[in-house]
Order: sequence, then C-alpha cells, then structure tokens
Amino acid sequence: MKSLMLVTAITLFPALAIAAGKHEGGHDEYAMGAPAAEGAADMKSVEISMRETDEGTMIFEPSELSFASGETVRLVITNNGELEHEFVMDTVEANAEHKELMARFPEMEHDDPNAVRLQPGETGEILWTFENAGEFEFACLMLGHYESGMHGPLNVTES
Repeated sequence: MKSLMLVTAITLFPALAIAAGKHEGGHDEYAMGAPAAEGAADMKSVEISMRETDEGTMIFEPSELSFASGETVRLVITNNGELEHEFVMDTVEANAEHKELMARFPEMEHDDPNAVRLQPGETGEILWTFENAGEFEFACLMLGHYESGMHGPLNVTES
C-alpha cells in the first residue's frame, strides 16, 4: 500500500509543480478588448498606484477607471506599497474564478497581457485597446488582497 501511495505521489508531483508554477496565455480573447501595439496612435497614459493604507486597507488610486470603446491606453502601474501586488483587469466573473485559482496556488505567476505583478517600488505597463462597452473590474487577486479592498470598477462606454 505504501508503495502504491509513493508511486501515485511521484506521478502527480510534476503536474502539481507545473500547475502551481506559472499562468501563461490562459486567455485567447478578453471581453473588454485586446492588447495594443507599442506604436498605437493617440495613446493616452493613465497612472495607477497600488498600496496599503495605515489602517491595513489595500487600495488602487484611482479607485475606478473609465474609458470609451475604441480607446487605446497605456496603463502605468506603480506599486507604492510595502507588499507585492498585482493589477488584473477582466470581467467580474473571470476575476472571481482567477481569485479562486490563486487561493489554491498562491505562488502562481502571470504572463497575461491584461495583468502585471509588481514588487514594492516597481512600475509596469499594460498597453490596451478597450474594444467593447461594458462593466468590468480591475483587482489584485493575491490571497487576501481583494478582500482587503483591492478592486475597483472598470467601465467602458460606447464611443
């Protein structure tokens, strides 16, 4: 019986290690739009800060984002906090599913064009064209961060 459990553990270990490792290219399409090219014309820049407050709340500044459909934006995201944070934008439902997965695999890293994970003091960018009108969300899906207030509405209006 012990040898059966050992063989099962040895067989499953590589799959678990891969699952907990890196989350890459999990999405072919995004409900709100698509990654933009670096040289996109008329790209406006929006600065976003991620940090913790003295009271322990985790926040984004600004706390909500609004764009027009067809608008291409350079999101410049800075982690001004003392903890590692991430910025992920998607539908509320997709973020909820992703948050569940993150709870099971907290060390999972992302390599998706709609997300950036930053250490304290780091700055990253997302270049995005918001193609579809609707109500979306941006959030930090790291364990406990969403529950500490780190999420906000992302609204895309008809142009």
